[in-house]
Amino acid sequence: MSLLSIEHATKRYRRGRLERVAIKDVTLEIEPGELVAIWGARRSGRTTLLRIAAGIESPEEGTVKLEGQDLARCRDRVLGRRIGYCQVCLSSAGGGLVVEHVAAGLLAQHASPTHARRRAQEMLVRVGAPECGRLQCHELDGAEAAVVGIASALITAPALLVIDEPTNGVDLLEREPLLALLRSIANEGTAVLMSTGEAHGLAGVDRALSIDNGELRGDARPPQAHVVPLRRTESGARRR
Repeated sequence: MSLLSIEHATKRYRRGRLERVAIKDVTLEIEPGELVAIWGARRSGRTTLLRIAAGIESPEEGTVKLEGQDLARCRDRVLGRRIGYCQVCLSSAGGGLVVEHVAAGLLAQHASPTHARRRAQEMLVRVGAPECGRLQCHELDGAEAAVVGIASALITAPALLVIDEPTNGVDLLEREPLLALLRSIANEGTAVLMSTGEAHGLAGVDRALSIDNGELRGDARPPQAHVVPLRRTESGARRR
């Protein structure tokens, strides 16, 4: 059983008499520890696919399952818990400290403010931005906003991290460390599904699929049944 399974999903948007097919008959499976990139141009359907994978939107046709459960039925229980959806842009976050923004996911689950703030600071250390906790959200640059968004999504220890265009608005020299961070997260066992509109965003991924006019092309299923996180592989090698 795959961590995430999307089967023959189709999504349409309607405006008056006009109809646009955002994704068409998409099938995709993701295993724990995989880093999968969806590559496509603007309006190709890449963002819609990620929103459906995260449970934010539901397909009109087809099914989406997380750990064998129909995501349409368990969405409220898993989104923000088993699924972390990363908001890279923090412009809508308003005022307040970054550490409070990162802690919000745990506070929504009725964690104590002390525990939530401590966990938020730990997540900022994990993504390499401990100093950002003391800043206001509007003070962050593009790369800082990206890693803070990742920290916010990781605070509930999700099984799947979904992140739309992580390098958007990030300076060229700062993109490689950001992609390396996503690779390390996958190596630790959290599956990562990301989108990108540029070839550089494919560095280090396990699978890269393209999407055009809502149609997904590439290996919809992983080449092997299970993806073993790198950290576990290394520890196994030491035991031998």
